[in-house]
Amino acid sequence: MTESASTVLHPTASEHASSASLSNSAGRWRLDPARTTIEFHTKAIFGLANVKGTFAAVSGTGVVGDEGAISGELVMDATSIDTKNKRRDKHLRGADFFEVSKYPTFTFTATEVAPSGDGTLKIKGALHIKDQSRTIELVATPTNPSSDRVTLHAEASIDRSRWGMTWKMGGAWLVNRVVVGAQFVRS
Repeated sequence: MTESASTVLHPTASEHASSASLSNSAGRWRLDPARTTIEFHTKAIFGLANVKGTFAAVSGTGVVGDEGAISGELVMDATSIDTKNKRRDKHLRGADFFEVSKYPTFTFTATEVAPSGDGTLKIKGALHIKDQSRTIELVATPTNPSSDRVTLHAEASIDRSRWGMTWKMGGAWLVNRVVVGAQFVRS
């Protein structure tokens, strides 16, 4: 079973990376953490309150092969969770959720990436949170690709209970929407 996902942005055709341009992107890429955003959105208080939070990206890499094959990894800092509510953030860092004292980071590793005819990338990979790894699929939209920089925008709905995070007092939702804007530069 995989999580569902959809694109966040709908760039114009000139902003899309085509499969032909992927072969022109061959090489190693590294994440620019300062220009990368990772947000999550959920509901609390029986669906009445919107909760938004962020994580900081620690590192990331990508490799585009000469034939256009793509793989990559994105490492997120679980200790950096910020919902603008210190009490909630402390709880999210604890054993009910990320247990950051034992697991300070979590990782997404892209294992299969396929360009689509509409300019998006269909990405399948493993999301490793705490001591559990689960397969997720998402669609990423490359925007404004150049010879030395590209930003990938993706959105996914993640059921946190698949990673053992089942706390839901006060009507907290188990499914969270995750929005990523990851900028990579040629290394």
